[in-house]
Amino acid sequence: MSAHESNESERPVGIAPGPATRAQQLAVDLQDERLIREEGLGGAIRGFGRRVRAGDLGSLPVIVGLVVIWAIFEILNPKFLSASNLVDLALQCAPVGVIALGVVLVLLLGEIDLSVGSVSGLAAAILGVGMTKLGWPILLAVIVAIAAGVAIGALYGMLFTRFGVPSFVITLAGLLGFLGVQLWVLGPLGSINLSFSSWIVQFANGWFLPPWLGYLLALVAALAVLFSDLRRARRRRAAGLSVPALSITVIKVVALAVVLSLIELVLARDRGTGVMFVFFIALVVLMNFLLTRTRWGRSIYAVGGNVEAARRAGINTRFVYLSVFVLCSVFAIVGGLLSAARLSAATQSAGSGDVNLNAIAAAVIGGTSLFGGRGSAWSALLGIVVIQSISSGLTLLNLDASVRYVITGAVLLIAVIVDSVSRRSRASHGQA
Repeated sequence: MSAHESNESERPVGIAPGPATRAQQLAVDLQDERLIREEGLGGAIRGFGRRVRAGDLGSLPVIVGLVVIWAIFEILNPKFLSASNLVDLALQCAPVGVIALGVVLVLLLGEIDLSVGSVSGLAAAILGVGMTKLGWPILLAVIVAIAAGVAIGALYGMLFTRFGVPSFVITLAGLLGFLGVQLWVLGPLGSINLSFSSWIVQFANGWFLPPWLGYLLALVAALAVLFSDLRRARRRRAAGLSVPALSITVIKVVALAVVLSLIELVLARDRGTGVMFVFFIALVVLMNFLLTRTRWGRSIYAVGGNVEAARRAGINTRFVYLSVFVLCSVFAIVGGLLSAARLSAATQSAGSGDVNLNAIAAAVIGGTSLFGGRGSAWSALLGIVVIQSISSGLTLLNLDASVRYVITGAVLLIAVIVDSVSRRSRASHGQA
């Protein structure tokens, strides 16, 4: 009999197995003491606290800041959280929010696109001229505008990947160049009014969800999260990994359903949830899925984290850069189309002013790191809600636009400071 068999036979009946045996009964990712994660609801809360202390703040600063902003403006003017103002706020978020979604993708690579405002203005010009002077069907004008966006993004990607021109320089040139193209397309008139009866203008201004459909979408969203979490738990369990407690999933799903239903309840007191805002949310959900559940999305984070390591790992970095620049320009085009439809006009000022800065600021304020590799599609939504909330609140208080610029700039600076501090904290905890 071997020594091992002798030790096993001599173990008294009823004595608990030793530490090594207990470790073998744990999930694979819990056996290493460096990867210990407490299970259950309490463990999840303690784990969240540890991540926050380590600098992994996620969207927490943005959400807290948004709550503070809404509370201050509601105290100063009770009309801020009225159903009418919230409906307008949602509609105002969609055009620039779509543009910010493209900026998020570029920032995830550690690059920048300064021309999104000019590209969106070009889209408005194409839509206006196509619908009025050229007599195109609306759908054809939209397709031509999107094709222009694909061409612009492909040009940026080629200049960046083939010639190594910095994205800052490329898009700065694009900002000036496509502004000139926009003015040339509009011609001497400089302003073209769109028919209010056209479907694209109605889409941006007059289409709202009936309440029952809003509640149904809230339920569908909650069930989708439930299905996703259960599917992820099943895959982790099959791989021998730990899974979150079912109570956490239930709480998350119920909270989401309640919050979305309350939002619909408030908006339904006025006109309801705008279809254009739902379209924006759908784009955010789609991009979040692509970024988190596809090889292409994981490649973006890898390239943004360390492009040389990503290249050595076999990732086609040229394709990643090219696809991201194309998508950014396409989102700028779509945002420009929505903005023109929202205003029922295509003018020389479309895409100018603070559109460019607000789109970039929304991506950064929403939690996308300027250093690349960190952020999500939800950053565009959170950031643009913060910016438009500030704008709406100051408008209700009859304050000058200069105050809005100052406050928005201050919020942007705070967001960058928080990102830098959290990045240093993660580095000090070995999580950078």
